[in-house]
Amino acid sequence: MDVATVRKTITLTVQQDAWIAAQIEAGSYTNDSEAIRDLIRREQERTFEIDTLRQALKEGEQSGEPEPFDFAAFKQQKAAQHG
Repeated sequence: MDVATVRKTITLTVQQDAWIAAQIEAGSYTNDSEAIRDLIRREQERTFEIDTLRQALKEGEQSGEPEPFDFAAFKQQKAAQHG
């Protein structure tokens, strides 16, 4: 898959630069760009997961009033289905 790239100039703290250098030295990444792209991908995935959870919570809140849950009856029903 051919992905277009854009060249960027970024500024890091000394500590951030040292961390990236240590990751490269440890073999986790081959260069700075690969490390930074991976961090961005991870943040994108994390943001997507959080947004998905927020949406599910919102849908749950809008689904109506909660009803009492009888765990013993639920457990008994499941045992009957699989027994």
